[in-house]
Amino acid sequence: MTPKNSYDRVMRTLHWLSSLVIVGLFAVGLWMVDLSYYSSWYQTAPHWHKSIGILLAITTVGRLVWKATHTMPTVEGKAWERKAATAAHHTIYLLLAVLFVSGYLISTSDGRGIDVFTWFTVPSAGELFPNQSDIAGDVHYYVAITLIALAAVHALAALKHHFIDKDNTLRKMIGGNPK
Repeated sequence: MTPKNSYDRVMRTLHWLSSLVIVGLFAVGLWMVDLSYYSSWYQTAPHWHKSIGILLAITTVGRLVWKATHTMPTVEGKAWERKAATAAHHTIYLLLAVLFVSGYLISTSDGRGIDVFTWFTVPSAGELFPNQSDIAGDVHYYVAITLIALAAVHALAALKHHFIDKDNTLRKMIGGNPK
């Protein structure tokens, strides 16, 4: 496989779409926990949050398959920066997996599946352990905060590479012409 200078359109689209969805789900998740039973959003917001979360999980699996089957550009920077970037990317995917599983465990502990809009239903496995919703809820919350913090570091690192190191790290993901 010949090395590439930038990410292809599919990877760039999946990256930026996932980024927007993750930030949006995080913001909505924080907002939802304070909704009262009498709010008009009490049923609607969680439905949208779960539906979009399931679609993000499917998209993330597709992204990993695409990444495994296509050539990706090399990571730039010093040896420790390349190792840190690789570790950060792996950790982001791991955190996403934990978010997907914990969200599923929160949503299905009562035996009901997750309706993804009106398209399909993800079946429930029911309550697999005592206090499943509470434990999974805590995991979901803290992992979401960790993911957002790591994503912020990831974004700052890309900006550092672009403005200070003046390398192609950010250009690869925005589709600009590499230097």
